[in-house]
Amino acid sequence: MPNTMIQGRQADSARRRQRVIKALNEARESGHELSVSAIARAAGVDRTFLYRHGDLLTELRAAQTAPLPNDGGAAPVTMASLKADLVNAQARIARLASHNKQLERKLSELLGESAWRDSGLGAPSDIDQLQRQVTTLEQQVIGLRAEVEERDQELHAARAANRELFANMNKRH
Repeated sequence: MPNTMIQGRQADSARRRQRVIKALNEARESGHELSVSAIARAAGVDRTFLYRHGDLLTELRAAQTAPLPNDGGAAPVTMASLKADLVNAQARIARLASHNKQLERKLSELLGESAWRDSGLGAPSDIDQLQRQVTTLEQQVIGLRAEVEERDQELHAARAANRELFANMNKRH
C-alpha cells in the first residue's frame, strides 16, 4: 500500500512536470509572458512546484534570457533587451511629460500676458519709456520741493523783517 501511494505521488509529479514543460514551450513559441506565475498558472500548478524543482526553474530562467522567435533576419530579441527597451521608453516618456508640462506652463503664461494686455488692463508695451518719464517727474518733484522750501524760508525771513520793521515803527510813534 505505501509503495502504491509513493508511485501515485511520483506519477502525479511527473504529470505536473510535463504540464509545466508543455506550458513553458507554448509560452516560448507564442511569445507569451515567461514568468514563474504565468507558467504555473498555464500549467495548473502552484508556483512553489517550480521553486521545488530547480531544473524546471533553471529552464524557465534560460527561456527568459533566450532570444525570442522572430520573423526575419533581424537581430535576436531577448527578454532582457525588451526589458531594457521598456525601461528606456519609460524614462523617455517621463522626460517628455516633464518637458510638456514646462511648455504648457510657458504657453499659459504667454497667453495670460497677451489677454491681460489685449483687455486694456495690462501694462503698456513700452514700459521703458514710462519708467523714464516717471524718473523725470520724480526729479521735477524733488526740484519743486526744494524751491518751495527755499520760498518758505524767504517768506519766513520777510515776515520776520516786516515784524521787526513794524516793531521799530511802533516804537518811534
